Amino acid sequence: MAQNGLLLSRLYRFGRRSGSDRQPGGQIVHPSRPYSLAMICSLMLPLDLLALATSAAVAYALWLVGDPYSLWTEYGLITAFGTLLAVNLFYLTGLYRPDILKQPGGAIRRTAACWLAVAAALVAIGFLTKTSEDYSRLWALSWFGISLVTLVGLRWLFFVQAARWTAQGKLRRTVAIVGAGPLATRLAEHFSANPADGILVAGVFSDENRPASPSSRVPARRGGNLVDLLARVRRGTIDTVVIALPKFSERRLQRILLQLAETPVDIRLCPGPAALRLMQGGISHYANIPMFNVANRPFADWRYAAKEIEDRLLASFILLMIAPLLLVIAGLIRLDSPGPVLFRQKRYGYNNQLIEVFKFRTMYHERQDLRGDQLTQRDDPRVTPIGRLLRRWSLDELPQFLNVLRGEMSIVGPRPHAVSAKAAGLLYQDAVSQYRARHRVKPGITGWAQINGWRGPTDTVRQIQKRVEHDLYYIENWSLWLDFKIILLTPFKGLIGHNAY
Repeated sequence: MAQNGLLLSRLYRFGRRSGSDRQPGGQIVHPSRPYSLAMICSLMLPLDLLALATSAAVAYALWLVGDPYSLWTEYGLITAFGTLLAVNLFYLTGLYRPDILKQPGGAIRRTAACWLAVAAALVAIGFLTKTSEDYSRLWALSWFGISLVTLVGLRWLFFVQAARWTAQGKLRRTVAIVGAGPLATRLAEHFSANPADGILVAGVFSDENRPASPSSRVPARRGGNLVDLLARVRRGTIDTVVIALPKFSERRLQRILLQLAETPVDIRLCPGPAALRLMQGGISHYANIPMFNVANRPFADWRYAAKEIEDRLLASFILLMIAPLLLVIAGLIRLDSPGPVLFRQKRYGYNNQLIEVFKFRTMYHERQDLRGDQLTQRDDPRVTPIGRLLRRWSLDELPQFLNVLRGEMSIVGPRPHAVSAKAAGLLYQDAVSQYRARHRVKPGITGWAQINGWRGPTDTVRQIQKRVEHDLYYIENWSLWLDFKIILLTPFKGLIGHNAY
């Protein structure tokens, strides 16, 4: 343990930079990030595959360059077998888990031991099957040696970089604690006393109007109330919210969860007598303390990466394909009525933040509704002749692919609504209690609600309720296949219809 502590300390100093992430008041700010330590550790698997395959090729080039055919036959097969055996052994011994950062020395020794065990197994297999004479001993020794040095070197570089990222705060999880009394205080003290676990306490927040009392041993931990917590989440500085109440009541817990439902953060419940019914969400460990999983970020780690790649690639491809159509539409709008081609409207986006959504202008410029106080109706006199055609075929939405490239929207997701949009005279957030939960993901150009017929006006509360139900279903059941299904069905079910005007 002492050697591991010394190694971590040296790696930390090696990776530390001279700059600082402190604000003028001395408070360190670590913005919430879509990737995690688990995601970064999983990248070691493809690196190991590449290292073992490359080492075998280098060894082959050193000793068997005169026989290129066997590189892809006998030697290729044994290389593939040994590589798969090695990465499986690495996986079973926990070398791809985040907790290896706590003991870098042990992880490096385990890597070497696993590879030597694989090498011994390959030699034993060759001896027992009497096939060892078919392979060059110089190649085998070179492959084993080069791979050992490469694998250990990769692990060392990984720990150095991880130490640098940790020093910069990039791998820390920022945790906010909701609660009052000894339980919340002990949690804050425990997290602060174990910096190696990578948890930064943002504050202790009360679920009542008064702020939570800070601990004397954990300075500057008073966070305020739930309103202050939501403001911090809006700024993207919170990763996880832990609910740690001294006494649970179902009504009190539901009130907290209802306010946190709109936030794109992980929500965890510190175990308590009334929390047993929430065990179906699973259990996480934060600094070795078990927490009930209440909610997870819809897109994190590889899910976030897959969604971002999907959006950027498809948006770029679609914009290139429809560029001539966009120019034609822009020209028709300019000929139809005076005013700008694009209409920019503030709408609610990810994390309930306001974004500026682009659309082709479909109304007379002097009669535009920037806040969406009055939803468009059939035969609306504010809509221009060209605008009516664009709305009918949803062509006015095409500029929103620019919002996708800007990172403000997704191709598939809940549709963004204007800030003053109403259903039966009620603001959407007042009409449906779970409405803000839609904002846990980026809004989309099309969505599950749209292809199921829930688009157009919201004259009744039921219409917006059904939209929200479909949007939440999409968030809870997201997959790349579901996105592609929605995209494929949109031209047939989402672009045109009797509600599009």
